[in-house]
Amino acid sequence: MSKSLVLAEKPSVARDIARVLGCNKKGNGFLEGTNYIVTWALGHLVTHADPEGYGSEFKEWKLEHLPIIPEPFKLVPIRQTSKQFNAVKAQLKRTDVKDVIIATDAGREGELVARWILEQAKVRKPVKRLWISSVTDKAIKDGFNNLKDGRAYENLYEAAVARAEADWVVGINATRALTVKYNAQLSTGRVQTPTLAMIAEREKQIRDFKPKTFYGMQALTETAKFTWHDKAGQTQSFDKDTVEKLMGKLDGARTGKVTDVKTTPKSQPAPHLFDLTELQKEAHRRWSWSAKETLSTLQNLYERHKAVTYPRTDSKHLTSDMEGTLKERIKAVDIGPYRKAVNTLLRSGSIKPQKGVIDDKRVSDHHAIIPTEETPILQSLSDKEQRLYDLIVKRFLAVFFGSFRYDQVTAELVVGGEMFKAKGRTITDEGWKKVYSSEEQEADTDMLPSFKKGEEVGIRAIVMTEGKTKPPARFNEGTLLAAMENPAQFMQGESKELIKTIGETGGLGTVATRADVIERLFNSFVMEKKGNDIYTTSKGRQLLELVPEDLKSPALTAEWEQGLTKIANGQMKKSAFMKDMIDFSKRTVTEIKTDDKKFKHDNVTGKTCPDCGKQLLEVNGKRGKMLVCQDRECGHRKNVSTLTNARCPVCKKKLELRGEGDGKIFVCKCGHREKLSAFEKRRGNSGGKKADKRDVQKFLNRQEEPENTAMADALKKLFEK
Repeated sequence: MSKSLVLAEKPSVARDIARVLGCNKKGNGFLEGTNYIVTWALGHLVTHADPEGYGSEFKEWKLEHLPIIPEPFKLVPIRQTSKQFNAVKAQLKRTDVKDVIIATDAGREGELVARWILEQAKVRKPVKRLWISSVTDKAIKDGFNNLKDGRAYENLYEAAVARAEADWVVGINATRALTVKYNAQLSTGRVQTPTLAMIAEREKQIRDFKPKTFYGMQALTETAKFTWHDKAGQTQSFDKDTVEKLMGKLDGARTGKVTDVKTTPKSQPAPHLFDLTELQKEAHRRWSWSAKETLSTLQNLYERHKAVTYPRTDSKHLTSDMEGTLKERIKAVDIGPYRKAVNTLLRSGSIKPQKGVIDDKRVSDHHAIIPTEETPILQSLSDKEQRLYDLIVKRFLAVFFGSFRYDQVTAELVVGGEMFKAKGRTITDEGWKKVYSSEEQEADTDMLPSFKKGEEVGIRAIVMTEGKTKPPARFNEGTLLAAMENPAQFMQGESKELIKTIGETGGLGTVATRADVIERLFNSFVMEKKGNDIYTTSKGRQLLELVPEDLKSPALTAEWEQGLTKIANGQMKKSAFMKDMIDFSKRTVTEIKTDDKKFKHDNVTGKTCPDCGKQLLEVNGKRGKMLVCQDRECGHRKNVSTLTNARCPVCKKKLELRGEGDGKIFVCKCGHREKLSAFEKRRGNSGGKKADKRDVQKFLNRQEEPENTAMADALKKLFEK
């Protein structure tokens, strides 16, 4: 009897699909049933060959070999996951397998994961596509009842291949050229370099900023503060003399007359549902989580707990065909802290989201992140998972409660011929804010005392106010994500069409890759953290001096995305796109080769490398200090200190772990120092389990999440030589 082979992207998704399809027989890397065999990838199992895969001469890094232009590109199994590739290949080759159902993530990269496996395994069997946004039993059943013809996704696959080949040709050639020319580990790419350039541009804006003092006035009554407005409606002036003259004019004023009291009804709709970037920004704002941290936690909620829909989405909207599922999703969160809000909705009889939530035109591959129809066991969620789930559920419930409504009251007071205004508000309907607990709501301190038009009000004092203009804030991970999503302000001089394109295509990188890009910039030591703020390093600033101008602008990504979108829509041939990319790569390499700039390490220590004898560099990694060899061919690295999640008993800040072996010691900025052994004893006395060496190592390993993306692995291999 012939069977269909289902290829999922991850084991957890494969297990869910297998359970729904009744595939209970376990095999080597697959689960089998009567009609289906379910197997899985581990992210990418296949990637582009390294440069040496195109000739042994490319093992040595030499400028004269560049640019390397593969014709054609070769695919190879990723070494670390080759066992699973062979297991998948064995199932694909089975004679009783009549067709393949691609069940990888529904998007450009998910298509590439599956198609590359089929390509490398040389399988030409008919292909069908499962295209779903959540992995609940209902979604899987519905998806299998509506399988798509795989041929409908050929153009999407072509676009994915074009993206991968272009990243290889541009990223690897430019990285090799920079690294060999300056004998330093210098990595560049069309997303990471413009991202670094935005951080440097923001630093320049801060450096060039000249603060200006501004002045204003306030009229203080017994019950309110009125702010001065000039004839143009401005509340501040940079002309101190003007304000001082007005102060002199009003000196001695004891009363003012209320000339108008306006009441304007206002409403504020619920915030949009979350896409991945918005959720990462919110988690950073609240808890200083990194983008990677949020994505990892969200992935667990999606895969392990089936509590939320697909994480890597760039949409804040839902499709019209989901309307029928909304009531089930509301019932699914009728638990714990959400019960009161859910009961209010269910009793109302009408469950309809606010205007704009359902919008088919604003959903591409995946809809917004919302709860699934399955009720999670809250006690089984970790602390982080509970916090993130709480954000998603409340944002989802809020869109059913209607707008937050209030009356804005503006009182106008004339004193000595000058206009002063005071504003306040009176809440008329809490609307969506009912979903949020009282401690999360802003304190309503905006109530304005009652004033009547025409009444005389006693003035206690007229005071002069002053302040200074502030420079733009430094980027943190949350604001950097926002800038990557919409980098238009860093594209001065570019055409309106390109700026529009980068807005429409989601900016630099994708929701799925931005967290990895940020991690890569930290791990290559071109930027560092001080508190939550991000700073470029000397290495990063020098890299931007050495990189060709085109690679620093977000416009490059906009141009690429224009081409890739055309390929996906069948409006452009991949070969035409790649010709442009190869020409661009050749120009970039020539520019680097002929440049006469120099690179200088300014973080050299007095310590020598135990492997090659050259001096070591001290760098600030995202999780602490490291010593690395300045010779890229040596590649020696050693941790000096690691920023841990352990908290100081004095000031509650995160502790740094320094030293080796029995000499390991926790150190805090406040001056607190504590041996690891004393820390373990204190932790044991407070009821915690004693951490042995294995626990400590596991803890340190968890500080960095592993990643398995094709381009990241390719760049990593460049520096393992």
